[in-house]
Amino acid sequence: MELIYGTTNKAKMQAMKKIAEPLGIKLLSLDDVGTPKLNVEENGNSPLENAKIKALAYYKVLKRPLFSCDSGLYIDEVDDARQPGVNIRGVGDVMDDDAAVAYYAGLAGEFGGRITARYRNAIVLVLDENSVHEYMNEDIESERFAIVSKPHGKRVAGFPLDGLSVHIGSGKYYYDMDSGYEKLINEDDGFAAFFKRILNIE
Repeated sequence: MELIYGTTNKAKMQAMKKIAEPLGIKLLSLDDVGTPKLNVEENGNSPLENAKIKALAYYKVLKRPLFSCDSGLYIDEVDDARQPGVNIRGVGDVMDDDAAVAYYAGLAGEFGGRITARYRNAIVLVLDENSVHEYMNEDIESERFAIVSKPHGKRVAGFPLDGLSVHIGSGKYYYDMDSGYEKLINEDDGFAAFFKRILNIE
C-alpha cells in the first residue's frame, strides 16, 4: 500500500519509513508526488489540531490517502507561559536549527544546565472524505528525557534538539548510547499499532 506522508522534512520522512516499511507501507513524501507549495497555517492549540489542519489541506489538493503528524514539546520546569507546546521553534517557526539549539541550551542553563521534557505526538490519517482517523495518546509520546545546556558534537538537520537530548537513567547523550538514538523515539510501536489497526494489517 502507498501512503503519502504530509511532510517535506527529510529527517522525519526517514524516521517514519523505518516504522512503515516493515508493515508493507510504501511512503511517499509531498515532494515525491509533486505537491504544489501550500501555505498551510498551523494555528492549532495542540499537536492533534495541527496534524488535522495539515492532513485535510493536503488531502484537498491530492485526493489520495495520506497522513500528517505534529509534535509538541512539554518541559516540566517551565510554567504555561513559557511552555513550547506546538511552537517548538517559536510562534511562526522563526528559529532555524542553530537558533533552536541556542535557545534550548540557554533555557537548560537557567535551571542549572538540565531540564526534563517529552514530546507529545499526534497523527491524522485521511483515507477519503468519510474516513478521517485521529490519534494522540501516550503510546506515541516520547519517553521523558533531559535537555542539557552543552550540545553534542553530532547534528542531524531537521532535528535540532537531538544534540541536546540526554537519557535520564544513564546520563548519556542518546547519540552515544549503544542502543542508538532511536530509543528516545519509543513511540515507534504506537505508530505501528495505529497503522495496523486502521489499515487492517496483520
